[in-house]
Amino acid sequence: MLVATFAAILVTMGLALIRATRGPTVFDRILALNMFGTKTVLLISVVGFLTGRPDFIDLALVYALMNFIGVIGVLRFSWLGRFGDSEEQPGAEAA
Repeated sequence: MLVATFAAILVTMGLALIRATRGPTVFDRILALNMFGTKTVLLISVVGFLTGRPDFIDLALVYALMNFIGVIGVLRFSWLGRFGDSEEQPGAEAA
């Protein structure tokens, strides 16, 4: 049963990569990459369970946090075109 789970996760990861390359919009591609990251977390967890190494759960959680922060950063940059909060350039004085 775990081998079927492993295979299903790999198939959905492949489908997510296909959607990421063929996505009609940028947001579809970002969503597909987020799904790929989520499936990677699941894959790490399943491999940890299959090998009897519960410390893989910690790695999966760290990867999930990095995936979340990365997706938020990419969405912010693609929506606003910048990472900073202010409209002014650094060093410019307000009149």
